[in-house]
Amino acid sequence: MSEKKENVPKIRFPGFTDVWEQHKLEDVVYVRSGKDYKHLSEGTIPVYGTGGYMLSVNEALSYDEDAIGIGRKGTIDRPYILKAPFWTVDTLFYATPRRNNDLNFVFDIFQRIDWKKKDESTGVPSLSKTVINDIDISITKGKEQKLIGSFFANLDQLITLHQRKLNNTQKLKSGLLQKMFPRDSENFPEIRFPGFTDAWESRKLVDILDVCSGRDYKHLQEGTIPVYGTGGYMLSVDDALSYDKDAVGIGRKGTIDKPYILRAPFWTVDTLFYAIPRNNFDLNFTYNIFQKIDWKKKDESTGVPSLSKTTINDVDVLVPEFEEQLKIGKLFSNFDNLITLHQRKIEHLQEQKKALLQQMFV
Repeated sequence: MSEKKENVPKIRFPGFTDVWEQHKLEDVVYVRSGKDYKHLSEGTIPVYGTGGYMLSVNEALSYDEDAIGIGRKGTIDRPYILKAPFWTVDTLFYATPRRNNDLNFVFDIFQRIDWKKKDESTGVPSLSKTVINDIDISITKGKEQKLIGSFFANLDQLITLHQRKLNNTQKLKSGLLQKMFPRDSENFPEIRFPGFTDAWESRKLVDILDVCSGRDYKHLQEGTIPVYGTGGYMLSVDDALSYDKDAVGIGRKGTIDKPYILRAPFWTVDTLFYAIPRNNFDLNFTYNIFQKIDWKKKDESTGVPSLSKTTINDVDVLVPEFEEQLKIGKLFSNFDNLITLHQRKIEHLQEQKKALLQQMFV
């Protein structure tokens, strides 16, 4: 009875009670080597490496058997499914299931393995067929395999769907940022809201916002006011640098190219400036300007990336009248909210998948 408890998953589909069987991975898959493709001609058959699709050629290593790609060298911890026909390069093994083992189920097993712990190299991460084949796993039989494999395949498709929505929304936002703000040496954007025709005015950033320095927080007590650094939220304290004015956070040192909005009240550490818009300048619009600036080109250091107030204040920007700022800022704020929604959905699904992979496998 104790063996049975140890060799069944916590969560199962109804009707399955058998103990899962222990095997070596070589009992479940054939691990095959990829090959160089440079002698081949251009064609319609995809060639894959550890990073995914590379190009297409006129021959296949597998014409009718789907497989799981797993890195031999380089990226060894990101297995993915290969749909036949395909070719893989010599840094990517492809593993085809033996006998009645379900491809999606075996792929789930591959995702549960800590491949980095199987690394045989002291330099570039590497795997061998011997190491892969010798891994101990537990598996169930055909019908339960198919149900589990199909369940996680559907979950992966849902994650992919939200990832595509996220990518499309980000691309649309990026495209509109280019078209709704004037190009270099121009004073009019390509796309505008109806009713606005005036030229945008040239300003220095110092004219539209006040750049303030963050401070150390270690003298403060635990509280409800968030403390932010270049990477985002850190902890909460009992005092604020800004109690009633929202701002744009921009790195002083370290990560200098990822500005984000700070909602009052807040505190920022000394590696994060906070920029408060002056009267008649919209916060969301100002944040859009910050996203368009190539901050890495403003880096003043030869080591850790750094910005100064002087450098930030001296940046030249173009701004329209306040009412147009409000409309543009609102539009892109809605885009940011939608992007955040998709990101949270993806994270939630990934967390669910991770938990279920632990509970539905032995």
